[in-house]
Amino acid sequence: MDVHAQGQSPPAGGSGLYFHHPASLEHDPRAHSPHHPDTPERLLSIERTLAEHDWAGWQRRSAPALDEARLELVHTPGHVARIRNMSSIGGGAIDPDTFVGEPSYRAALHAAGGACEMTRALMARESRLGFCAVRPSGHHAEADRAMGFCLFNNVAVAAELAIREMGARRVFILDWDVHHGNGTAEIFRYRSDVLFASIHQEGIYPGSGPLGDVGSGPGEGYTINLPVPAGSEEDEWLSLLEHVVLPAARSFDPDLVLVSAGFDAHRRDPLAGCRLETGSFAEMARHVRQLAAERELPLGVVLEGGYEPQALAESVLETLKALGSGDPPRSAEPKALFISRAAAQIGHHWPL
Repeated sequence: MDVHAQGQSPPAGGSGLYFHHPASLEHDPRAHSPHHPDTPERLLSIERTLAEHDWAGWQRRSAPALDEARLELVHTPGHVARIRNMSSIGGGAIDPDTFVGEPSYRAALHAAGGACEMTRALMARESRLGFCAVRPSGHHAEADRAMGFCLFNNVAVAAELAIREMGARRVFILDWDVHHGNGTAEIFRYRSDVLFASIHQEGIYPGSGPLGDVGSGPGEGYTINLPVPAGSEEDEWLSLLEHVVLPAARSFDPDLVLVSAGFDAHRRDPLAGCRLETGSFAEMARHVRQLAAERELPLGVVLEGGYEPQALAESVLETLKALGSGDPPRSAEPKALFISRAAAQIGHHWPL
């Protein structure tokens, strides 16, 4: 079965819109780094699994390429030109982790374009739910710097486009990738119209995102960083999400909810040390879906990390099922140490 066949209709009762494009498979850092963990197999595994489950009832749509002018809503023209020019001459290393090949610029345009087209469809109320399964990922990319496997910041471009062109006044971005979404945090550091919240493992790449970093200037309080130690399990993550992040998000009162969904906090993932299960991501999805449902907000999810292909595929499937089901989330007991530390910082800015 062609897992990237475009325009096919879902089974009756589809839950949301699923955006993808074959260009995502063409970006392959192994052309320059043979043992690189960010492989096309990640997406192939996801879509084989989804195809075996009738795509969880989601409708597939093609992720269009984004024009450069919209990339420059959050990236400098020089950064866009560097990625384009590196690709045009066959690519190479940006840093020891981040590589560009000849197809990478095209893939990155479709990745950012998919996130933006998903957001357009959500803001137009074509659906309440969207999932964007694209590569390369985006949340480490800063305004003038590619890093951490990321070339352009897909979720940041989508959020900015929603504010500039689609009538959103405020956007809430939740990042549950195990690595801190430094690029997104920096792009919106001085902004009060974007609330950025990240739960991530402390002490690993990229080394940013301490609890005390809450944004700067007019954006002070609009960044929520919640680092957790290696070995953290579902209850720790759910406790922070339920008792810190979501109360702040409700007070923020957004018009759009976006999730940078990395699945590398899974216990089987080779690049980190947290111990979430496949169902843990479904539980987090239920909590975010509940927030969106109670406020009648559109909810879009953009794929970030996850480097054990089968664990990634299973986690994405369960996440899509959870988003589409409407089942209530499991409430987590507040973890006293985690919550008290977070409240000491975040409680100055939001009622918890």
